[in-house]
Amino acid sequence: MSRKILIVDDEPDIVDLLKYNLEKEGFSCSTASNGTEAIKVAESTHPNLILLDIMMPELDGIETCRRLREKEEFKGTYIVFLTARGEEYSELAGFEAGADDYIMKPIKPRVLISRINAILKREKVTEEKGNSLQVGNLKIDRNSYTVWLKDKEMVLPKKEFELLFLLASKPGKVFTRESILNEVWGNDVYVVDRTIDVHIRKIREKIGDKKIKTIKGVGYKFEV
Repeated sequence: MSRKILIVDDEPDIVDLLKYNLEKEGFSCSTASNGTEAIKVAESTHPNLILLDIMMPELDGIETCRRLREKEEFKGTYIVFLTARGEEYSELAGFEAGADDYIMKPIKPRVLISRINAILKREKVTEEKGNSLQVGNLKIDRNSYTVWLKDKEMVLPKKEFELLFLLASKPGKVFTRESILNEVWGNDVYVVDRTIDVHIRKIREKIGDKKIKTIKGVGYKFEV
């Protein structure tokens, strides 16, 4: 079965270019020209990956991503921003909204397809890992992207969930920043160091400060 991709951009020429090249590679594509339309199309097609422009009319890409991540059905959907904006604060805003990758325009179709294939390979690796684990009073279920702290149930955004699962999968092990980037974001994605810190801070706000320890100058570990 071909992978489904939703292309969201208000420039018809870009949409046509991406759709042509992706379908030539065997992907099944749907399109939308703004954020509001994108949410409706996503709800009807359930894509594996969404290519999302940031600067759009009606609803920009950041807010569109945020609203998609609030919906249970899109917690595990890959979202990749396509943008001409290269400022660090814009990139951080994208990752904080729940993006998996961030690709600059102008777009080179062959490079984009390579990045998409690399992202979708992560899905296969994720499926091969265990589906759930429990450490102390914390239970993490990969099937539902749900976390239980004692009897309290919570749903974390995709990257927060994957980061927590990685750390909790080996309590006491120190994960370097490099290993976290490779495991959670992949080798082919550029992510600034502060992005990891932002995700750790958000996880701590939800499960408490004591479970994840900062190893200064190295990385993080999950405390039993």
